[in-house]
Amino acid sequence: METVLELTKENIQQIVDVSMKQLVVLSFWSQQSPESVALCQTLTSMAQKQSGRFVLAKVDCDKEMEIANYFQIQNVPTTLVLSEGKPIDGFAGSQDEGQISAMLDKHLPAQWELQLNQAKNHLALHEFEPALVLLKQAFAESPNAEVALVYADAQLMAGDLVTATQLLDSVGLADQDSYYQSLKAKLALALDAADTPEIRQLQQAFDSEPSNIAVLMELVKALHQAKRNEEALGLLFTPLSKDITIENGDAKKLFLEILTALGQGNALANQYRRKLYSLLY
Repeated sequence: METVLELTKENIQQIVDVSMKQLVVLSFWSQQSPESVALCQTLTSMAQKQSGRFVLAKVDCDKEMEIANYFQIQNVPTTLVLSEGKPIDGFAGSQDEGQISAMLDKHLPAQWELQLNQAKNHLALHEFEPALVLLKQAFAESPNAEVALVYADAQLMAGDLVTATQLLDSVGLADQDSYYQSLKAKLALALDAADTPEIRQLQQAFDSEPSNIAVLMELVKALHQAKRNEEALGLLFTPLSKDITIENGDAKKLFLEILTALGQGNALANQYRRKLYSLLY
């Protein structure tokens, strides 16, 4: 369903059907009323900026007198809020964006709830990347347990076990439901899988010879393969912070390759990118 559309006799039933699941704002306007044209433009801008929170149905009263009469519209501009096929709020005359937002907020879900629901739809299709973008925004706005659990689920799909652990640790006892328990079990299995015999062997070799950068680099590669990137970058940054050209520059090259693999939007990569730049400049 489009965010903004023209309401006509042909699609009015469709709009009523939409209002059974989502809030619909009806904007009654006329070319004869500049005030109503301006208000309609304000509502259009709001609907586009808040994409998904409500549907704006514009009613041109010069063309759709029957619809205006059905809703007993006396003057334009008039704005009605439609839910489950019935008007539940509205106002006559003009209002500014702040006043309109205050009215709509009484009836609309919070932005984080919309983002959470959109993220759940992505996760159902195993699309964790767009889900992570939405969940990061939702968690920043409202870091509650409901968001934290879904966010942790997405991070497990992405293989970010460190962030998944932090998110699950933030969930209080009262919210540790069956979903939480299933995520904890997934995390435990993922951690076990990430602790490979190769990593243990390389870790032992490095522990016995901590100045051997070649062994360290092999350990870092193995940790990166197991998606244990925070450990990998932390280990490699220690010798780089002392000598950026160590191992003929190969250590710096490996470090940059891991950052590139993590991507521009990755918080861990951005953190270590800044650390590296502080050494270079």
